[in-house]
Amino acid sequence: MKKCVFSGTFDPPTRGHKNVIETCLKIFDEVVVAVMVNPAKTPFFTTEQRLSLLGKLFKNQPRVKIRSFSGAAVDLLAEEDTVFYVRGLRNTVDFEYENADHFASKKLKNDIVTLYIPAEQDDLHISSSLVKNSVKFKKDYSNLIPEEIKEEFEKIINGVK
Repeated sequence: MKKCVFSGTFDPPTRGHKNVIETCLKIFDEVVVAVMVNPAKTPFFTTEQRLSLLGKLFKNQPRVKIRSFSGAAVDLLAEEDTVFYVRGLRNTVDFEYENADHFASKKLKNDIVTLYIPAEQDDLHISSSLVKNSVKFKKDYSNLIPEEIKEEFEKIINGVK
């Protein structure tokens, strides 16, 4: 069985994240989607909210495993017993960042295989930051997040339990 890890902050999950995961499902038997927790950062959404949004997004896909992780990506790969690490790319800025990270990770885990999945053309502008800014400035974000999580997303941002 081939398994990959796709990790990120997913603060919040976007249409682009969904597309990367769906592409992974065409290649791998299992996709581990890991919400990375960095104690030095204060995300807009809690870890539990991000896990819940991702869980709702892939509730009917048993080949997607949603989890959180605090630590280095190479440790997550070891824990999940896979060498395949997927990264989504929108542009050359993403590529430069991810490539530098790949070479640093390669020094820690020599057998890592990093796979870059390009964003769909219609998603090149989408980022979690754009979604958060759209919420903050009360602008339309409906085309930035997957339809499947809009209702729960709106409950979260409106403080509805």
